[in-house]
Parts: sequence; C-alpha cells; structure tokens
Amino acid sequence: MSGLLTFLLFAGLFYVMMRFGCGAHMTHGHGDKTDHKDPVCGMQVDPQQGYGKVFQGRLYRFCSKDCLEKFDQDPEQYLKKGGDES
Repeated sequence: MSGLLTFLLFAGLFYVMMRFGCGAHMTHGHGDKTDHKDPVCGMQVDPQQGYGKVFQGRLYRFCSKDCLEKFDQDPEQYLKKGGDES
C-alpha cells in the first residue's frame, strides 16, 4: 500500500509540473517563436525548414547551407549588423 501512495504522490507532482510548470511551455508553444530571420541575408526562415545553429546559447536559423557557411566563417560580423533577431 505504501508503494501505491508513493506512486500517486509522484504522479500528482508530475501532473502539476507538466500542467503549470516548465512542461506548460512545451504544450502551449511558449518556447518557440514561429518566425526566424536569417542573420546573413535577412530572409524569414520556417522553423521546420532550412538549417539551424546554436551560437552563444541562442538558436539561429539559415535559409541555405551557403548562408550557414558564411555565418560560420565570421559570426560576429553578421550579429553586429543587427540580424540576430530570431
């Protein structure tokens, strides 16, 4: 009986965390913006398409491999342009 009560306690805690805690952002889509701007060419990129790269803890989306390679060569150049909005 003690095992059942422990299981129910953890199940309840899990439910509360997924409903109101960090899990709520995953289910309601608060963690992902739908529009991403390529920092190299400025083109809007669909999050399900193109290329992605994490740089300094932030995800950047690219429309093509060419833009990704240009960014890899000198990321600071493209971030200084003000194209770091994602």
